[in-house]
Amino acid sequence: MSPARILFVEDDINLGFVVRDTLENVPFQVTHCTSGPTGWAMFQSQPFDLCLLDVMLPQTDGFTLARQIRAVNTQIPILFLSALTDRDDRLEGLRLGADDYLPKPFSIDELILKINVFLRRTIISQTPAVPVGTWLDRDNLTLSVNGQPQVLTHREAATLAYLLDRPNLLIRRDDMLRAVWGDDDYFMGRSLDVFISRLRKRLATDSSIRIENVHGVGFVLRR
Repeated sequence: MSPARILFVEDDINLGFVVRDTLENVPFQVTHCTSGPTGWAMFQSQPFDLCLLDVMLPQTDGFTLARQIRAVNTQIPILFLSALTDRDDRLEGLRLGADDYLPKPFSIDELILKINVFLRRTIISQTPAVPVGTWLDRDNLTLSVNGQPQVLTHREAATLAYLLDRPNLLIRRDDMLRAVWGDDDYFMGRSLDVFISRLRKRLATDSSIRIENVHGVGFVLRR
């Protein structure tokens, strides 16, 4: 995944260098501008995921810049940085649609934390609804059942994948044991029963899929 793109508008060159350098090591992709008009021109020229704006800027202040941004994009997170600590200034920033307001001097760790929080919220709000049903992400060992993610062990994922690849077919115990466990002795068989039991519990909220026992032979995944 590409680093999040941040528009950073700050006229203090020294502070701007330190903040930009730190954020790029996270890593974020940071575009640093030193005036309101330059920041607005940059915002119009390329996409960003978050705006980090100083309030006291030359030519066009941060509040005005935020108004311009909000007029064309109501979703992008906006964080203000300011030496103005007056309560009215904070309220003005929030009224303009800012997501947060950090007074200077600020903790760079707190800034990074807030940036990550707002980026996650944006990703969640833009994520399409998860389809109803059961989905197995084999690479990431993640099982989603009706939109609820669960992390599997390697063995759980391998066992479920073996069954999902053979829906509605009778899977013999010894075939599965050799394929997934590499052996079919008694103790491995007992272990398989435990894993099947765990998978049934994980799949319990999806009535369209179930694992059936065929006594003395094996299993069938019905879906």
